[in-house]
Amino acid sequence: MALRRGRTRAGAGAPDAPGGGPAVELRGVTRTYGRGRGTVHALRGIDLALERGSFTAVMGPSGSGKSTFLQCAAGLDRPSAGTVRLGGTEITGMGENKLTELRRTRLGFVFQAFNLLPSLTVEQNVLLPLRLAGERPDRRRAAEVLAQVGLTDKARRRPGELSGGQQQRVAIARALVTRPDVIFADEPTGALDTTTASEVLGLLRSAVDLLGATVVMVTHDPVAAAYADRVLFLADGYITDRLERGDATQIAARMAALTTPVYEGAGA
Repeated sequence: MALRRGRTRAGAGAPDAPGGGPAVELRGVTRTYGRGRGTVHALRGIDLALERGSFTAVMGPSGSGKSTFLQCAAGLDRPSAGTVRLGGTEITGMGENKLTELRRTRLGFVFQAFNLLPSLTVEQNVLLPLRLAGERPDRRRAAEVLAQVGLTDKARRRPGELSGGQQQRVAIARALVTRPDVIFADEPTGALDTTTASEVLGLLRSAVDLLGATVVMVTHDPVAAAYADRVLFLADGYITDRLERGDATQIAARMAALTTPVYEGAGA
């Protein structure tokens, strides 16, 4: 299933969003947890720039730093060192209130567990980011994004009345409603069967191709990663490899060959 072409490209409605530069940029980003002998080096100097209108998958073995990478890139966690820029705005030293506002207005999130509020209708769930941002709920905008994900007739339903795939499509509509600079997806197909996962990945691919969205997706699945323009491979907090437009077989082979670099400063 593909998105229907919308009226406005992603990011166009974001307040104070600069017009140029990468959608996501990390420079010298490290993240450590704990102290002394118990210190964990989750990220070890990430240098990366992802252009607007691109789809990037991030893969790696358990403990490689995938989740920490996504959290730092999305402003959900602060790096120990280095800088993060989203849509041209540096967020590293941003105060929590401004950072929360930025996440609500200029970022979209899609999670494995859907994270829909069961007491709200589909339409109300989609409009929630606008409400949280203090904006007037725009039912026409909700109808637009629900049409794009093929759920026009489900606006009045509640999440419990939908299948898992339909709930994830609602989550994608919610992520698109603010026309964000970047959509961050964390294992978005982890709870779905193969056919439904393919539909959801097709929606994310179409968000990039038709709406100009930027998607950064963490996944363990080579088939899911094959929908992306590029795959970044993480191991022990480093980006150790990358693959442009790879198929699932190539991606699986790169994953199998992952090794931890023995030099400092490995990056993209």
